[in-house]
Amino acid sequence: MQRYSCRPARATRLPYPLALVCALCASLLLGACTNLSLDAASQEFERLQQIALRVEIIRDDYGVPHIYAPTDADAVFGLLYAQAEDDFARIERNYIWAIGRLAEIEGEQALASDLRARLYMTEAQARIALAAAPDWLQKLCRAFADGLNFYLATHPDVQPALLERFEPWMPMYFFEGSIGGDIEQIPLDGISTFYDLPGRRQAIAQTPHTPTTAEPVGSNGFAIAPERSASGNALLLINPHTSFFFRGEVHVVSEEGLNAYGAVTWGQFFVYQGFNERTGWMHTSTRADFMDEYLETVRETDAGYEYLYGDEWRPVQARPIVLKARIAEGEYSLTPVMGYRTHHGPVTGARGERWLSTRINWEPEQALAQSYLRMKTSDYDGFRATMERRTNSSNNTVFADASGNIAYFHGNFMPRRNTGFDFSRPVDGSDPDTDWQGRHEVDEMIVVRNPRSGWLQNCNSTPFTAAGKHSPRRADFPPYMAPDPENFRGLHAAELLEDAHGLTLKTLQELAYSTRLRGMDPIVEGLQTAWQTAGNEQPRLRDAIALLSAWDRRVAVDSEAMTLAHFYGVNLLDALPARSGASAMAWIKRAATESDADTRLRVLAATMQELQVKFGDWRVPWGNVNRYQRLTGAIDPEFSDAAPSTAIPMASALWGALASYGVRKRTDVDRLYGRYGNSFVAVVEFGPRLRAMSLLAGGQSGAPDSPHFGDQVALYAEGRFKSVAFYREDVNARARRQYRPGRLLPTPEPDKPVSNP
Repeated sequence: MQRYSCRPARATRLPYPLALVCALCASLLLGACTNLSLDAASQEFERLQQIALRVEIIRDDYGVPHIYAPTDADAVFGLLYAQAEDDFARIERNYIWAIGRLAEIEGEQALASDLRARLYMTEAQARIALAAAPDWLQKLCRAFADGLNFYLATHPDVQPALLERFEPWMPMYFFEGSIGGDIEQIPLDGISTFYDLPGRRQAIAQTPHTPTTAEPVGSNGFAIAPERSASGNALLLINPHTSFFFRGEVHVVSEEGLNAYGAVTWGQFFVYQGFNERTGWMHTSTRADFMDEYLETVRETDAGYEYLYGDEWRPVQARPIVLKARIAEGEYSLTPVMGYRTHHGPVTGARGERWLSTRINWEPEQALAQSYLRMKTSDYDGFRATMERRTNSSNNTVFADASGNIAYFHGNFMPRRNTGFDFSRPVDGSDPDTDWQGRHEVDEMIVVRNPRSGWLQNCNSTPFTAAGKHSPRRADFPPYMAPDPENFRGLHAAELLEDAHGLTLKTLQELAYSTRLRGMDPIVEGLQTAWQTAGNEQPRLRDAIALLSAWDRRVAVDSEAMTLAHFYGVNLLDALPARSGASAMAWIKRAATESDADTRLRVLAATMQELQVKFGDWRVPWGNVNRYQRLTGAIDPEFSDAAPSTAIPMASALWGALASYGVRKRTDVDRLYGRYGNSFVAVVEFGPRLRAMSLLAGGQSGAPDSPHFGDQVALYAEGRFKSVAFYREDVNARARRQYRPGRLLPTPEPDKPVSNP
């Protein structure tokens, strides 16, 4: 077959002053200012005030907002207002990123991110998606915008970085709640290179650090059946591992049946990981293959580009896109780009002479509806009905309910494919047999309900160990449905749960905070073997080997072995070639035990010297090194060894820590400061009366002058959970501030609860 090679025209950078940019591109750029007349603005404000009068917000003793309203829409209004009080900057940043305007803040290095968003949806398409949504969902989207706009109207001191007005169509870009969802898995390098964007050679991350292994992305979820609990009620562990401060803790209630508590991603109007009185849901990032790349054969004609599909040439769809980027104070560049797509999806790169298109799940109104409706389910059947929408693509789900059901769903959106092709790699887009053949039904996917084990777990690990020996069988499913490898967290969780009986909220919490590090076994064993093989002539390492050999492989603030093992493990992985597709667990095992013995000992010696230089001794307690610090509310944190910080007795998920605390070695500080891992954590018991305990990294507020900026740090360091105020009488008893949006009600004494209004 003849092959054709084509490249699009180079993107053009046009620098203009801000005023000229606005004049030239108001009709093209997303988020063009909406100027209301004074009369219209006055009427708008009066309308929003009337909504605010129907909403009540109570802040408890940890600053958690409890929102009460007559309708779901009013509750959403209050929820977004309360979120904005806690961290407006993160709400705004999430939507700047989602709608494709990040370069207007961060400069040309963010153009690829903006283009990726625009390739999948335009503002016009978002408006169409909103119009196609059911009336109830449209009302919620309007309430989302109203709540944020009312916050800005009543807080003139808050200066948005870019978005001075929020619109109801914006949630169509940000409909799932995970860390970027499906679209963020599409590499930016390919987009930047293919479309030849300015700034593509700039470093996207400017934070100073040394190259280290990335912290594993994911979460833990456990569900415990009644026969395994002390009370005879189902239990649920909710343990997302995110970047710190990525989500807030909320409670939202309406008279239309909404009563949900949990973690909300800043700027969204649904509880992403949480519970109501009858059901609870925990999402973990899935490794199921739910998106595909297609190699397109393209040729250029007088009419544009065409791509080969079967025996026919089809026109490549082309759409002009204008990207805007900040290049100096008050000065921006315009980059006109012609965006391309085939029926498989947008063109996101190239492989040699062939273009690459990427197909993902993109049904924003359905996905947004599913995310919201799960909050109002009352049992397994109702929750299962929301899963039938099959749009929660990047997540697994661990579930429990008050009827005693526990369940696990591995993924939710799963394309049906021809198993004769390897979809883990780009496939030939010109072959019609590589096209998706519809979607799998939920019954065809990996779903486990009420297993004989009496427990379920997922730690971003294979579903084939989710219930121990009662797990699904790999042979029963196509390879693309569960390519997920096992990891140290999953192995450890399954071992703990297999032996767990009579669990309570307290003992479930303790199990989830197990200090044992399975990933340190090969690290220590590999060093022991290297010492026996080649260490006789290096007596200066004898004390280090003895320290590690005597270690119980548990993390603790006073453990010197933990410090040495962590630094050695990271340095060893950095010293060896990249893992080349191997799972993290396999890579660590191979690096720790199969690398050259002299290399292992040489890295150990260098690690001891590094610790000596940084801390004055190679024997350093882990708590002196592994720290929590939050100096400002900035989205990109800064750290200082000279500023106060708190010792944290947790470790990286890289080594199998269930209670994950992700740190990264940096060149500007000597200590390790957490940035990723345990954030919002909760344990829930679904009895006749719901009981729950929770913990949030740092505190509820992103404002350094708030009493809730760091009031949970001591709890976090000790792994000590606070009780959840779920019922109204409990909320009233712990209330510290009660108000309506824009209107403060009388404030009680600091330790005195407020009365019911």
